[in-house]
Amino acid sequence: MRAVHLLALGAGIAAATPALANDSVLKAIANPAEQALQTVDYANTRYSRLDQINASNVKNLQVAWTFSTGVLRGHEGSPLVVGNLMYVHTPFPNIVYALDLDDGAKIVWKYEPKQDPAVIPVMCCDTVNRGLAYADGAIILHQADTTVVSLDAKTGKVNWSVKNGDPSRGETNTATVIPVKDKVIVGIAGGEFGVQCHVTAYSLKDGKRIWRGYSMGPDDQTLIEAGKTTELGKPVEKDASLKTWEGDQWKQGGGCTWGWFSYDPKLDLFYYGSGNPSTWNPTQRPGDNKWSMTIWARNPDTGKAKWVYQMTPHDEWDYDGINEMILTDQKIDGKEQPLLTHFDRNGFGYTLNRDTGALLVAEKYDPVVNWASKIDMDKGSKTYGRPLVVSKYSTEQNGEDVNSKGICPAALGTKDQQPAAYSPKTQLFYVPTNHVCMDYEPFKVTYTPGQPYVGATLSMYPAPGSHGGMGNFIAWDGVNGKIKWSNPEQFSVWCGALATAGDVVFYGTLEGYLKAVDSKTGKELYKFKTPSGIIGNVMTYEHKGKQYVGVLSGVGGWAGIGLAAGLTDPNAGLGAVGGYAALSSYTNLGGQLTVFALPNN
Repeated sequence: MRAVHLLALGAGIAAATPALANDSVLKAIANPAEQALQTVDYANTRYSRLDQINASNVKNLQVAWTFSTGVLRGHEGSPLVVGNLMYVHTPFPNIVYALDLDDGAKIVWKYEPKQDPAVIPVMCCDTVNRGLAYADGAIILHQADTTVVSLDAKTGKVNWSVKNGDPSRGETNTATVIPVKDKVIVGIAGGEFGVQCHVTAYSLKDGKRIWRGYSMGPDDQTLIEAGKTTELGKPVEKDASLKTWEGDQWKQGGGCTWGWFSYDPKLDLFYYGSGNPSTWNPTQRPGDNKWSMTIWARNPDTGKAKWVYQMTPHDEWDYDGINEMILTDQKIDGKEQPLLTHFDRNGFGYTLNRDTGALLVAEKYDPVVNWASKIDMDKGSKTYGRPLVVSKYSTEQNGEDVNSKGICPAALGTKDQQPAAYSPKTQLFYVPTNHVCMDYEPFKVTYTPGQPYVGATLSMYPAPGSHGGMGNFIAWDGVNGKIKWSNPEQFSVWCGALATAGDVVFYGTLEGYLKAVDSKTGKELYKFKTPSGIIGNVMTYEHKGKQYVGVLSGVGGWAGIGLAAGLTDPNAGLGAVGGYAALSSYTNLGGQLTVFALPNN
């Protein structure tokens, strides 16, 4: 049997490597009663060691209490719990509430930033925010207008704030942040507006900018070290990014960083993915367009890149590479290796050695994926590590103003940002997926700062010849690259999963159901319909010896943008409005936290 275990991120590592992590975060991670990060731990496993709620009794769950956020639109991310306080965030205007769990969830403090509503139309796919982070007695919020704010966790007082971007040029934020050591690392959104995207480290103490690394451009901007940084084991050439763009196109190159971050304290590397190149019309940007669509391993102190791996060179389908990187230690071919598993929008599940960047597994995690036949795994091949594109589904080969039909997956990917979970007990990943295909017609577009820079018209629909629905919730064997079981869903599963030591996996649906399934078999054990569609991430905590499960409901996001923004044109929402038109028959707008618990005996 292959030996698999969770990346150790508890008190043991805190003691062994005090200089390589943030002690306050590690202390919270070591206590399963709390949740200090959206990712649950630095490894992004979204696994809880709580087991009071288990596969035998989860059928008895009841609603314990609820809280209205006072805001509509899409509610992504989850609350945090540190000590006796729960921290709840909202979509724009990004209100933060601190609730006292010792006093009936009484509001202890409320932070309501004053943001210019002009940022709303600049946000690509709803006004979502993926949540807060806790470190050093502070709550860190990255607002829609790119203001990064440190709030005193007990009082809500602003410690400091700093502007990370310029919405007038199309730069916005929807993502959470990651605190590492004495820094907080943040990304940026704006790929649909021709932004040259980046990650940035700020001081946790005072908000001073420490470094910034761009996704494309010369080495002094990308922080790639020519001859030292590697891709698939080979040194990256000097200014390799510039050689893959025509002229100065890289300055509007996209490659945004609005996904998730993970961190390995032992290797002292953090990991994330960069998004699509701008524009969506591939004929306007010849070349591989590095380093969009790339997995990055960077040093948190300097930002320098140790290794990169571009998954979809010269993206022709908007397959952003921003999805989470899940870190585990695992045996492959008889050798234990530090691994990184990534479920890309392009429909392939990747497993890499997170120390070296070596590519170990790349397989389709939805059988309908057809834009590429496979990822070339032959190390002796000139196309090693690249997808082998099927000409019929190549939007560039078919040309501008040609509607390429039947491409699977759609632009929102086999999975978008909704994070998967991993259980060391089953050695499986639990993945919320989209089962959606598209027609894609690129057209010529001109870049104007602050204006949309898309250049494609899309339509989306359920994968033909399948179960008729638009989603699956699957269990994935990351070592062998195989689906172990799959539960069909009527709509895309746009909720982040949570795996627990109680052998239960939780997720939510766009209709609004919280579901609990058996981690080994996928058998449905419990479901409850909340007031609105769920695109938030399920979380769990313990208070006064009792385990609770919480989830934000509030339909929206890319899949629910039609409902969230009142859009009716089928081509609006970058093609999602028509694809998800039926959703309005099952749910409506909302903004509520629902908390569940077992009944008192």
